[in-house]
Amino acid sequence: MLFNSYTYILAFLPIVLVGYWGLQKHQATWAKFWLIAASLTFYAWWDVRYLPLLLLSMLVNYGIGQRIEQQNKPLLVGGIVFNLGLLGYFKYADFFINNIDRVFGLNIPAQHIVLPLAISFFTFQQISYLVDRYQGKVAHTHPADYILFVTFFPQLIAGPIVHHKEMMPQFANKQLQRINHTNIAKGIFIFSIGLAKKVVVADTFAEYANRGFEIAAMLNLAEAWVTSLSYTLQIYFDFSGYTDMAIGAALMFNITLPINFNSPYKATDLQDFWRRWHMTLSRFLRDYLYIPLGGNRNGKLLTYRNLLLTFLLGGLWHGAAWTFVIWGALHGIGLIIHRLWSKAGFSLPKVVAWLVTFNFVNLAFVFFKADSFATAISILKGMSGSNGIALPHSLSKILPDFGTGQIEYGNMLTDLQADASTILYMVAFLALAVFFPNSNQLAERYRPNALSLAATIVLTVIGLLHLSRISPFLYFQF
Repeated sequence: MLFNSYTYILAFLPIVLVGYWGLQKHQATWAKFWLIAASLTFYAWWDVRYLPLLLLSMLVNYGIGQRIEQQNKPLLVGGIVFNLGLLGYFKYADFFINNIDRVFGLNIPAQHIVLPLAISFFTFQQISYLVDRYQGKVAHTHPADYILFVTFFPQLIAGPIVHHKEMMPQFANKQLQRINHTNIAKGIFIFSIGLAKKVVVADTFAEYANRGFEIAAMLNLAEAWVTSLSYTLQIYFDFSGYTDMAIGAALMFNITLPINFNSPYKATDLQDFWRRWHMTLSRFLRDYLYIPLGGNRNGKLLTYRNLLLTFLLGGLWHGAAWTFVIWGALHGIGLIIHRLWSKAGFSLPKVVAWLVTFNFVNLAFVFFKADSFATAISILKGMSGSNGIALPHSLSKILPDFGTGQIEYGNMLTDLQADASTILYMVAFLALAVFFPNSNQLAERYRPNALSLAATIVLTVIGLLHLSRISPFLYFQF
């Protein structure tokens, strides 16, 4: 079930919300079981065949978690191996088979395994639970609480990746077991922002990004840049929109989920970008991969190695393809260069630093989006002008004839089926991401008054009117 669907917005969410608060008046335990049933229904709605896999994963992890509290390291290792093995089989089996076959020519048939929904997220969330139990950060957990921790539907599919200790105590808080109309109103407000981000902004940029990557070899300079920037804006408004909808829906139940985005396109260096982008994933990679590898405790060379390994694996977590590995490697190398640059005492003017950071992120996203290395290279060649440069007719009488055959005069964006309004749209929403308050800040400023009500109604109506072109969120693929 998609957040951006009539079924979810007009039926599922209202029914679950009314049932939850109705049951809370009588018995909090009933309300909890209602929420568990709703969350399992939400997961099964997409493909019921993978519900047993989710249940098996929870059963094994809960069983290990209850026996791990006495610092049983072999059990912890076994739990992590189980989770990574499950993730590895469903997400990476065909990837490894194809690469082994390519190298050794063994003609091993691909398994064509369908990726279960949310497996990357519920796997990481349960690994964090096992580690926290091992370290004594989480006490004994009731089975129902554990199931709710994993399956709570606002964050089940694509995060934020939460720790047990930051979500489950909220369900046990007596103060939060009473309906809070301000939280419901604020939750709807945040949800409406996310809905508009997804269906109005992200899905519009998706049209240009998808078209451009399909005809990558044909793109001229302007078309290639519009293609890459369209995807950079699409993925931001798509995933931050999902996160807003998750946070907003959870708040209607008096549950506060962690912030996952904090204006990442305002970053002026790559380290700052990763403090703002997909923050709960960054936190997981830092706490459960980078630090256990040694972090920055064993000298510069090992620190750089740990950074690179963390981002290589972080790239691979996003998808079973070499393009994701390259994307992760680029960010790892970029962070190493940033550290070397900073330690040498160099600095750039703020505007230049922003330009360098944003363009690096934009170029790296070409590999993230591309379905092959060849497609990514075609886009980058187009961005360099190698595939030709198209300029407006109005400049033909001003500029000299360079005689290179690379410059043509006419519609710059013909193959992309775009025009000047596309560029204006792009500039407007990039400015919105860079210069205006983000949804977290708007939520902090929220007051239940006529203005906020009007904004919520307008955003919701606009979002609902755009639901005719329903599309999955990008991170559903990961």
